[in-house]
Amino acid sequence: MNSELVQWYALRVQSRLGSIASAALRGKGYEEFLPVYSSLRRWSDRVKQLDVPLFPGYLFCKLDPTDRLIPVLTTPGVIGIVGAGKTPIPIADDEIESVRAVLRSGLAARPWPFLDAGSRIYIERGPLTGLEGIIINANKTDRLVVSVALLQRSIAVQIDRNWARATSTPICAAS
Repeated sequence: MNSELVQWYALRVQSRLGSIASAALRGKGYEEFLPVYSSLRRWSDRVKQLDVPLFPGYLFCKLDPTDRLIPVLTTPGVIGIVGAGKTPIPIADDEIESVRAVLRSGLAARPWPFLDAGSRIYIERGPLTGLEGIIINANKTDRLVVSVALLQRSIAVQIDRNWARATSTPICAAS
């Protein structure tokens, strides 16, 4: 396997089978990443805390698309690799690392609508130091939004405005 071609890719997975697909890929020797958050789910007779995928229907896997995709594509729960037609499109390492950093921070992350416009910020202090993202204000709280552009999905985490400064690379407003 050519290590230069090994990159992160998004895999489309069947609903509710992300953790099964993730474990199967790990068992096959692939590096995988299924980001989850803790959510309280309420039924008529009970309340339970569950780990729920941050990007429902997707998990991430590091692989070489030119080398034996069959083991990945035949993994239980895997539907396919996200791309343009039959050409898989890699995800930038820094996007995966941003998601990992948010999860490591211990702050409460939640799925968020994908944002294509906004003020780009750099986090200078706090548990997310070094991350860049978009700042939004929702329900009178500041949130850092980190996106995976290929999936057009985002996650948001509450931050202290004093942790952040504006960057010089604004994101263009959608037309």
